[in-house]
Amino acid sequence: MTNTRSGTAAYYNKMKPCISQAVTMPRSFAEDVADFAAAGCPAIEVWLTKLETHLKTHTVADTHKLLAEKQVSLAAASYQGGLLLSQGEQRKAHFNHYRRRLDLCQEFGIRTLLIVADFVDEIQPTDLGRSVLSLKQAAQWAAGYDVQLALEFRGSSSFCSCLETAVALIEQCGESNVGVNFDVFHYYTGPSKFDDLALLNRNNLAFVQLSDLAGTPRELAGDSDRMLPGEGDFRLRPILDHFRSIGYDGWVSLELMNPTLWQTKASQVVELGMMALNRLLKG
Repeated sequence: MTNTRSGTAAYYNKMKPCISQAVTMPRSFAEDVADFAAAGCPAIEVWLTKLETHLKTHTVADTHKLLAEKQVSLAAASYQGGLLLSQGEQRKAHFNHYRRRLDLCQEFGIRTLLIVADFVDEIQPTDLGRSVLSLKQAAQWAAGYDVQLALEFRGSSSFCSCLETAVALIEQCGESNVGVNFDVFHYYTGPSKFDDLALLNRNNLAFVQLSDLAGTPRELAGDSDRMLPGEGDFRLRPILDHFRSIGYDGWVSLELMNPTLWQTKASQVVELGMMALNRLLKG
């Protein structure tokens, strides 16, 4: 892969911007579709609880019609947890919930489902093997729905807190429809290292989420401190250049959970988000 500017720019049209519904968390699914379309955002990273709530009072057919009228596609769905370490009745409940969400993904043509590792206080020696087997089973279920899983590492978690561990779980799982969800916030605020980026390739990078951080020590940073990418201290361009160099051609999503932004007009936030993404992707 060439490292020239012209060679890098050739990948811009392949890395596709979208925005997470977490950016406008208080808004409903239908309001988001209208606001995102008005702001020129062509694709949504769906917050699954919003879609599920919407479908309690709207039909599937009406929802398809809404998306078609607004010309908005659903790029991915967030999040599913509880699949890797849960046991017994808890595990059964999580997997039943997971299958219902796979039904939703298939119905609405959502090709990528983001999953997160279980939240546990302490890791046991048997947990790694259990999580690999559970991830494999989850991937096999997803394959039947033509869905790709994107496993997110979370910097503050006691399990799967870094990119290296996420890649290791995916490799040991051995299923081709599982990759990494690379959330730059967790990459920078957790134990991941710069060298870990070399573990990523076109086959194991499934989804990307961008945000930024300024004025807050990384050890103390929380989701509410996220800000628009390009306005803070994260070195985003080298990361995106690396993704270009490995031929990543998937979605790059803006994911913010900032209550201050939730108070701003939704279409304005989305418009600013699209501008920030486009600046970085065209970089």
